[in-house]
Amino acid sequence: MKRILTAAGLSLAASPALAHHPLGGMPMETFAHGVLSGVGHPVLGFDHLFFVVAMGIAALFTGRKLLTPAAYIGAMLLGTALMYAGIAMPIAETVIVLSLIVLGGIVLSGKALNTTTAMLIFATFGLFHGSAFGGSIAGQEGGIGGAVLVGYLIGLGVIQYVIAIGAGWVVTKLGASDATAINARLGGAMVAGVGVFLALEIVEGPVVALLAA
Repeated sequence: MKRILTAAGLSLAASPALAHHPLGGMPMETFAHGVLSGVGHPVLGFDHLFFVVAMGIAALFTGRKLLTPAAYIGAMLLGTALMYAGIAMPIAETVIVLSLIVLGGIVLSGKALNTTTAMLIFATFGLFHGSAFGGSIAGQEGGIGGAVLVGYLIGLGVIQYVIAIGAGWVVTKLGASDATAINARLGGAMVAGVGVFLALEIVEGPVVALLAA
């Protein structure tokens, strides 16, 4: 529980769906830079990280814990590539926050998803998470080379798949045998709570501006 609260506290300090750059803003010029950036973005971006953790927990109880996260990975990489090509998903930041609330709420409810529904939900939100990841390279001055892009996509895909599978494994080791297990549902509550907090951050600005008008 202490670890969960610590992780939640760190997430509250994170800005919603920002470009999290492990290279400190330095340009990506090599394949290794691309891989490092791809690995670092989902880890440093707590909005993405918490979604992937919730996905790993939800996937565990579909009966296809290795297959269903792959739907997210594929759609996420597609969203990244589309953004790099100049095709952005609309209101991506808002949908990313919504993804935390929706998937966190599903896990919190203690209801298991079937394989088809899980893959549909994971893939849909994956497009928007990928669009946010793509934004970090689409804005690179002078563009990036093909090797950097390939490395970036590999890093993104591998690290998020590992995190998802790892999250399911941890929940299993904590004694969760089905979707109603308290350990799994606490994870869902944490993710949904982070989503609600980030949603409040999004609406805070317009509400304050409206009140001040």
